[in-house]
Amino acid sequence: MNEFLKKRIERKLEALSDERIYQVLDYIEFLESKYATRPAESPSTLQKLAETVEDTLRAGRVSASAIKGTMDAMSAAGRMMSGLAAAGKAVVDEVTGSDAAAPAKDARREPPRPADPK
Repeated sequence: MNEFLKKRIERKLEALSDERIYQVLDYIEFLESKYATRPAESPSTLQKLAETVEDTLRAGRVSASAIKGTMDAMSAAGRMMSGLAAAGKAVVDEVTGSDAAAPAKDARREPPRPADPK
């Protein structure tokens, strides 16, 4: 899908209520099940969890505004977890990078030259 079409669809969705957006989602999933030419991209583990929670709430006939609030909270939690994961990775990279770089740096260092006897 080209970028212009994505933006156009996004603009149209922004104008709809949450209730109508869920109808659009249902229709897209119906079209996908009937006419998809290739499998959809596999969501991340967190995205799968969020979609399962959202589908469960919808099946329980929870209001769209309550679902939106729940999904907003899950989104914030997901961003926090991503931030924590990135910070943890940075720490690990720094620890492994500094330990690995230190011996290599010492190995490349030239021995000191003797002082000139003048």
